[in-house]
Amino acid sequence: MVLYVISGTLVVVFIYVIVTYNTFVKLRNSVVEAFSTMDVYLKKRFDLIPGLVEVVKGYARHESDVLENVVSIRNSSYDRMSLNDKIDTNEKLATGVARLFAVVENYPDLKASHNFLNLSAQLSRIEDEIAQSRKYYNAVVKKMNTFVEMFPSNIIAGIFGFKCLKMFEAQAEEKISVKVKL
Repeated sequence: MVLYVISGTLVVVFIYVIVTYNTFVKLRNSVVEAFSTMDVYLKKRFDLIPGLVEVVKGYARHESDVLENVVSIRNSSYDRMSLNDKIDTNEKLATGVARLFAVVENYPDLKASHNFLNLSAQLSRIEDEIAQSRKYYNAVVKKMNTFVEMFPSNIIAGIFGFKCLKMFEAQAEEKISVKVKL
């Protein structure tokens, strides 16, 4: 009788471990898929920045510190970055772009430039897409992190090396309202 109880308990624990592990794998794959979706938009923005900087450079030659900051962030090799590096770089890039648009405010001719208007419209669309994909990514990461931290699944997470993941958060500079008039 005791043997049946022990065997039954071991079977239940084994099944729990398998189900929990598979849930972690499913959540990890959802996070990868969510980031991949967002990564497409982040890469579009990353590729759009040089053109925007070049247009602004022609008008704002003495604003080189802002331009150099955005260019230096942009010059890193995006394809070789880890997930966390991409998040950090794009947070810095968003701050740099906000500063770039603040500089643009001082140049009415630039704001009327067809190239600038086209690039800023593209950037605006991409930013909207990034915002939507950030929501999805953060929701999936929240599920993963909750499961990693909850008992008893945290034991399985520790055994198999599942860890909490970084969420995509707004930088302090992004939380300040920037008034851009185009």
